[in-house]
Amino acid sequence: MPLKVALQMDPIENVSISADSTFRLGLEAEARGHSLFQYTPDGLIFDEGKLFARGRDVTLRREQGNHVSFGEWRTAELTEFDVVWLRQDPPFDMGYVTTTHLLDRIHPRVLVVNDPFWVRNSPEKLFVLDFPDLTPPTMIARDVEAIRAFRQRHDEIIIKPLYGNGGAGVFHLPQADANLSALLELFGGINREPVIVQKYLPAVIKGDKRVILVDGEPVGAINRIPAQGEARSNMHVGGRPEKVGLTEREREICATIGPVLREKGLIFVGIDVIDGWLTEINVTSPTGIQELERFDGINAAALIWEAIERRRAAQG
Repeated sequence: MPLKVALQMDPIENVSISADSTFRLGLEAEARGHSLFQYTPDGLIFDEGKLFARGRDVTLRREQGNHVSFGEWRTAELTEFDVVWLRQDPPFDMGYVTTTHLLDRIHPRVLVVNDPFWVRNSPEKLFVLDFPDLTPPTMIARDVEAIRAFRQRHDEIIIKPLYGNGGAGVFHLPQADANLSALLELFGGINREPVIVQKYLPAVIKGDKRVILVDGEPVGAINRIPAQGEARSNMHVGGRPEKVGLTEREREICATIGPVLREKGLIFVGIDVIDGWLTEINVTSPTGIQELERFDGINAAALIWEAIERRRAAQG
């Protein structure tokens, strides 16, 4: 049955049509007969008990420079849609959190993907704390001396902003690096949030795997190789994607976390695994499905829509 679909995302006219996962999901939706309406998070309007979005109907095509056609601007009540996609990129700030509170008010009558309650309560770098046996040694802190002691125990560490994305602000600090205090002062001047600190995994030079899970089941993976001289493997900062399979350890990780993802309504998830250790569970705006399709021919977008259509059918 055709569905009316709203895409809450960053401006669709600016996306990379060869890499953006939301664009691929939109193409697949159209191929399945669904219609698309797109708006940005600042277009959300709660007005006297009803939730609206200011946006436009869109038609997508895989044509560089001509990938989207827009209808007229209109304000639509979101309950007129069958599915709303929560797909804007982080940072996971209070603006992002507010959108999840607003979308809570229409879900599950309108199926919001991923479930906004669990997106809000499962930040990527904190969600992994639920699975300590699967993760490398990890600390969440602001205290300089605590972080210094953690580095003393583990020799080399990675420090990341707790709510960042795309590899921004990620630092590799060996024991001999004298910049730890200055770096923490820099972070502290930007916001009041703690940072996440993890033991450095040297095997990252061989790749940081992005494993795609659909409704709790692994469907494939890509490996992301850091650029020369980089500690970060994110494709946003020059990481090179390559074809890769899943190891037995990675299947064990997926078998452990999969039922939890499914129960929380986290239909499209991308986890990051380095040398058999789970480092992040990405639930806000995971990516990687276009690379997976190119390398392995796995149409993850179709699998995601099949999961959504099953949930809609189960709702009657």
